[in-house]
Amino acid sequence: MVSEPNGAVEVRPSVVLIGPPGSGKTTVGRVLAKLLGVGLRDTDQGIEVQQGRSVSDIFLDEGEARFRELERAEVASSLSCDSGVLSLGGGAVMDPMTAAALAGHTVVFLDVGIADAATRVGFNQSRPLLAVNPRAQWTRMMEIRRPTYERLATFTVLTTGRTPQDIAAEIVQRIEQPGLEQPGLETDETGDTRE
Repeated sequence: MVSEPNGAVEVRPSVVLIGPPGSGKTTVGRVLAKLLGVGLRDTDQGIEVQQGRSVSDIFLDEGEARFRELERAEVASSLSCDSGVLSLGGGAVMDPMTAAALAGHTVVFLDVGIADAATRVGFNQSRPLLAVNPRAQWTRMMEIRRPTYERLATFTVLTTGRTPQDIAAEIVQRIEQPGLEQPGLETDETGDTRE
C-alpha cells in the first residue's frame, strides 16, 4: 500500500512476477507471498475462477483474442486492488495497456532456460500456445517476449537450477536492499552488468 498526498491509501501489489511458462511464477509466488506475509494472486487462476473453465478451454472455445481481453481486465483489477504478490500469465505483458499499467510497480522477471522450463511444465496440453512442437514454440516465444520482460522488470532473477525457496529469498533480499547486485553478475565501471 502507498499513501497518496490527499491521505487516501492506494492498494498495490508488493511484487509482480512476470516470465515465460515454466519460469516458476506461481510456485515461487506462493513461497514469496509466505515470506512477505501477504497473499498470492495468480491472474490465470483468477480468470479460470471467474469464467468457470480452464485457460486452455477459453483458448479453444473463444480464441486467444478473447482470452487476452479477459486477462487484460484481470490484471488491471489485480493491480488496483491487490496488496500481495501478483503472478501474471506469461503473455500478459505483451498487451500494451497491461505493460503500461505495470509502470511504478516492483516487477520481477523470472528468467529460465528451456531445459528447466520443459521439466517444470512438461510442455503438456494445458499450455495452449505450446501445444504443437512445444520446444520450438517456447524458444520462438522467448525470442519475441524477452525484450518486453527485460524492459518492464525492476530486476531479473535467474531461476535455472534453483529451488523456489532460494529464488523467493533472493527477491525478498533485493526488495529490502535496492541496488543489490544480482548473484553471478558483475558490474563494470559504467554500471553495466556482465557474467
